[in-house]
Amino acid sequence: MALDKNKKLILTAGAVLLGAAIISSCSTTNAPLETVPNVDLERYMGKWYEIASIPQRFTRGCRCTTAEYKFNAEKGYVEVYNSCLKKGKVSDAVAKGFPVEGSNNSKLKVQFFWPFKGDYWILELDPDYRYVMVGAPDRESLWFLSRTPTMDEATYARLEQLANAKGFPVEQLQKTDQQCAE
Repeated sequence: MALDKNKKLILTAGAVLLGAAIISSCSTTNAPLETVPNVDLERYMGKWYEIASIPQRFTRGCRCTTAEYKFNAEKGYVEVYNSCLKKGKVSDAVAKGFPVEGSNNSKLKVQFFWPFKGDYWILELDPDYRYVMVGAPDRESLWFLSRTPTMDEATYARLEQLANAKGFPVEQLQKTDQQCAE
């Protein structure tokens, strides 16, 4: 009887290890994600319109999505205010963005609630700060933002191509309805 239990234990452990090996071999490994060389936070502050994103659980059903950033120099962080319309009502969230040391402000850790922080990496930024592509190194979050509610198709296509080259699942990108934008 003891031998049967040992065999079952060994078979179960072997099955778990085999499953882990299969899952591990199926996962994709992306090259390190490069950000822009530096970001002038003062120029970056203000209102941005979401043009497209890989939808997140908390933004599903949103339209007219915007993000507003204000630098709190005294405290050394960026105040973040995200809002959208969801079922006809304003849905919003407030966060703090902390520049990552040594990143020249191209990487931030954003905290919507303590103690959790998410990655906000600036991957492409127009020299005139008219549009930006933001993502996370796990490639599960991606946003195209613009200073206006619309983006020309050539710019959008270029950002989509760049995101694809960086390993993002661009087939999951969804354009944001900005029909109600100011």
